[in-house]
Amino acid sequence: MTPPDPGSRKPGTPDPGSRKPGTPDSRALVMARVRRALADVPRAETPDAVPVERTYHRVHGDRTAAGTVDLLAEHLADYRAVVHRAGPASLPDLIARLLADRGATSVAVPPGLPASWLSAVPESVRRVPDSAELTPHDLDAVSSVVTGCAVAIAETGTVVLDAAPDQGRRRITLVPDHHVCVIRVPDQVVDSVPEALERLDPARPLTWISGPSATSDIELDRVEGVHGPRTLEVILVAPEPETAGQN
Repeated sequence: MTPPDPGSRKPGTPDPGSRKPGTPDSRALVMARVRRALADVPRAETPDAVPVERTYHRVHGDRTAAGTVDLLAEHLADYRAVVHRAGPASLPDLIARLLADRGATSVAVPPGLPASWLSAVPESVRRVPDSAELTPHDLDAVSSVVTGCAVAIAETGTVVLDAAPDQGRRRITLVPDHHVCVIRVPDQVVDSVPEALERLDPARPLTWISGPSATSDIELDRVEGVHGPRTLEVILVAPEPETAGQN
C-alpha cells in the first residue's frame, strides 16, 4: 500500500505520524490539568466569591511626587517618546510649535479637548473633529492628533487612554502618524500599575501606550509606526509656581 503524500494534507491538518498512538495532544493535556485543578471547586462558586489576598508591593521605592514625574519622563524617553515640559500658559505655543515642526496640515481633535490647547495653532492647519463618520482612510490623511490622557504610570513609562472626551475614540490615536499627548502632572501620574487600575473603568475602551508603535522582525530590526503613530510626543504640564504676594 502506498503511503499518503504528506503534501496532500490540508493546511493545519496534523501529521498522523507525528504522535504516538494513544498520546493526547497538547490541548487535551492542558484541559485535563485545568479540570484536575478545579476538581474541588463547587460549580456554583464564582471568581468574586473567594477573596484574593494581594500582598504584593504596590509601589517599588519611596519617591516624592516630583520624583515620580521624573521617573515617568525617564521611562517615556527610554521607549523613544519625545518628552516636553510646560506650564498651562505656555502649553498652546508648545503644541503649535510641535505641529509646525512636524509640518502638520491637519489635526484630529477630540470633542472635549480644551479649546485653549489649540488656540495658537494657525487656522491654516485644518481641524478634523472626531466623529463616527471618520473612516480609517480619512484618518490616514490626518497629519497629527492632540489628546489628553486618563492616567500615566511612572514605573512602566505607560500612558493610558480611556476614550474620555479629551481623548476621543481609540482609532484617532492609532491611525494618524503623529500623536501629541498632554499629561497633567502630578495629578494624572501614579507610581505603579495597581494604582493605575484603581483609577480606570474596565468597561471603557482602554489603550495602553508605551512609546511609539513599534515591532521587530526575526532579525530584531525595529520598525516604528506599524500599529499606531510613528512619533509620540508627550507634554508634562505642571501648575505654574505660586508667586509670593507683596506687602
